[in-house]
Amino acid sequence: MKKTDPRQAKPTRVLRELLAGEDILVSPGVYDGYSIRLVEKMGFKTACTTGAGLANSRMGVPDVGIMGLTDNVDACRMIARSVSIPVMADADTGYGNPVTVYHTIQRFEEAGVAGVNIEDQVSPKRCGHMAGKDVIDMREMARKIEAACDARRDDDFVVLARTDAIAVEGLEGAIRRARLYASAGADMIFADAIQGEDQIKALVDAVPIPVSVNMGFGIRNRPTTPLVPIRRLAELGVRRVTLPRMLPAAALMAMENALAILKDSIPSGEVVDRPDLLVGIDDIWGLMGQPEVKTMEAYYNDLDGVDLAPANAPLESGTAV
Repeated sequence: MKKTDPRQAKPTRVLRELLAGEDILVSPGVYDGYSIRLVEKMGFKTACTTGAGLANSRMGVPDVGIMGLTDNVDACRMIARSVSIPVMADADTGYGNPVTVYHTIQRFEEAGVAGVNIEDQVSPKRCGHMAGKDVIDMREMARKIEAACDARRDDDFVVLARTDAIAVEGLEGAIRRARLYASAGADMIFADAIQGEDQIKALVDAVPIPVSVNMGFGIRNRPTTPLVPIRRLAELGVRRVTLPRMLPAAALMAMENALAILKDSIPSGEVVDRPDLLVGIDDIWGLMGQPEVKTMEAYYNDLDGVDLAPANAPLESGTAV
């Protein structure tokens, strides 16, 4: 049986080439095997893990720094190995000081992700759209970025510096930090909770590295970044847009609807058959690679196809038996 061809290019190199291209890079947020496989199936060229989505779905807790390094890396390893597209991970604050960041980067790189983002929040961090955030000294964050860049074994591994300073120091403070982080070696900058097109344009014009922006894609009641069309973000000079909460929010809505229908069907005695709400089992199997497994099983379970000639060949003189 012909083996599956290995990846022709490293995920890190693919991501670098995408960032250097002309089109804005759209990176949906993923949190499990279903979501990452769907992103690849739908033709997106890259994805990012959502730290909030992982903390919520994996541990059942809010995104307030409870999920640790090991849980995060383990989840990212399973996600990255499931697809051929590059995946960037959310490494929160780097889990400590610059020395801790150094080791954190190596763990994520070993897990197979193509890059990480590290934020300048005080630990324990909070979801970027929550109130009550605070940030560390920007010089300490610069050292964290420097440590992250020194730690990577692959120079193509992307280090994204995230600043949450807008909520604390305003746009000018965030830009000062972004410039310092770029000089420390960051490959990309992300100012979380940025307020609208004017601030996005100001950040893009002020820093010498690519800018990434987080979009909610229709999530209601976000008090921070307003919704901006992706085409407009590209016109503003944004190189990458992430949508970390889109798939978790869509999944929650779909699951709640399905459970409500199930609950209503119990007293009524009706059979629930809703192909408009639920995919079929063949769809699930196809998404997760079951047809390929069946093909492999058919081949390797075919004992009649084994060539017995080597076993029946005469032993050479002097061969030990």
